This record gives sequence, C-alpha cells and structure tokens, in this order.
Amino acid sequence: MFKGSNVALITPFKNNSLDEEAYIKLIHFHIDNGTSGLVPAGTTGESPTLSHEEHQRVIDLCIKESNGKIPVIAGTGSNSTEEAISLTSHAEKVGANGALIVTPYYNKPTQEGLYLHHKMIAESVATPQILYNVPGRTACDMLPDTVGRLSGIANIIGVKEATGDLSRVAAIKSKCRKGFLLFSGDDETACDFLLEGGDGVISVTSNVAPKKMRDLCIAARSGQIGLAKEIDRQLSALHKNLFLEANPIAVKWALAEMGLVDQGIRLPLTWLSSLYHEQVRDALRQAEV
Repeated sequence: MFKGSNVALITPFKNNSLDEEAYIKLIHFHIDNGTSGLVPAGTTGESPTLSHEEHQRVIDLCIKESNGKIPVIAGTGSNSTEEAISLTSHAEKVGANGALIVTPYYNKPTQEGLYLHHKMIAESVATPQILYNVPGRTACDMLPDTVGRLSGIANIIGVKEATGDLSRVAAIKSKCRKGFLLFSGDDETACDFLLEGGDGVISVTSNVAPKKMRDLCIAARSGQIGLAKEIDRQLSALHKNLFLEANPIAVKWALAEMGLVDQGIRLPLTWLSSLYHEQVRDALRQAEV
C-alpha cells in the first residue's frame, strides 16, 4: 500500500490561516499526477507551527478529499510521548491508513528511550506506523539496531530514513523482519536508496514534480537503472535547490511560482530570499514542471 512516491505535503497558508481551497487543490493535483501516497502534517507541512485543531483539520481534509483513492500517512509525531499517542489516535479514528512518527526532537533521548517511546505509541494505537529518523532536525539518531528492535512490533511497518547515508539500507535490512519497509527521506539520494533495495520515498520534490518522482520510483523499483538515473538527473537541481533555505521555504515558493498556492509561511520561517529565486526557477525549468 505505501510503496513508491509519497509526497510530504506542504500546508498552504493565506493570511496566516490554513488555506483550505489551495490545500484541496494540491491533494487533487497529486491524485491526478499518480502520487502513491499523501503525507500531511509532517516537517514539510510545518507541523510545529500548527495548533492541535489545525493539525487535526489538515489530516481530516486530506482523508476526506483523497476519498480512498490513495493512502494517507498522517504525520503524528511529537517530542511528548503522550501527545504523539493523542495525535496518532485521532488519525486512526478519522481513517488514516498509517502514521509517520518522528523521533522525539530536542529531548535527546537515548536509544532505549527511543525504543520505549515508539513501543508505547504502537501499543496504544493499532494503526500501521512508520518510524521517521531525521537527525539533522531532531538532534537524535535512531540507529539500525533500535530500528531492528522496533521492527519486531507488528504495527511498526517501516522507517523513513533521512540521513542520506546509503549504507543504512543494508544495515537496517539486516536487522529487521522480512517485509519491513524502507523509505528514503532524502530526495538527493533517493534514487540510489531505491536501487539499493528501498521500497519508496517520502519526498519534498514530489510537491512540485509528482509525476516524475512517481516515474523515478517505478523505474528504480523495477530495475530500470538507466531510466531511473535519467529522471533523477532531470530532478537533481530540484533535489538540491529546494533546500537552499530550510525546508519548506523553497518548495512553498516554487509552488507559488507554479500558481498552485499563494505566498504564505509561518514564523519563524520566512519567505524565500530573492537571492535564491532564479536558482529555484532554473531547477523548475530543468525538471520541465
């Protein structure tokens, strides 16, 4: 259900409020372009700035508008175990197909703390759960041994690995149960991640190039190495330039440039500096989107 190109959806704002009209348009943009799955309320969705009511609304709308056409993996992580349980429970109640649960940021837990945190969430809420390891954001790194331990819990079904370290694919596979899913969380290395045996990607680039990211995943997972690498070459500038400033600054600017959303981002993030506008435009042209 969750394999292939899953988009880490932005949350569009207008006058600093959720722009529901633009959000619904984005959801259908992805359905029409063959995106494999929708991942609302994650890092790219500016979840740290959403109130609990907004967080739930973003997930609710995504499920309602996708209407079972593609899976919804709701971002429900928190650095508070109880809050993560609450958000994950809500996602389950409203019909999310799964939950993406980031490692606790700021707290700097031990590996045992990470294990117990995710174990408690999994035991409290039955919905399928994907671990999310992004040490560049969280100041903690979930090591392959810990992922392996957690893979023994039936409803923890996979991990989004965003270190960009391709050696993690084999390391995690060797520790985990058969069928445990591996998703890249780093667009720049996602093609090679898939060719090394990964199952899919949860992608920022997919926000602006959904069809090409879908085609890249299909090619890589079916062993069409040349085609996968050619598509990746076309997207390479996007993979890089969408991170010229902290995500999701550049991708929101790109979507506004494409006419899909209005200008809107929440402090402490700021709108993309004019210094980088032409670089992002060039990346969009190179990708032919």
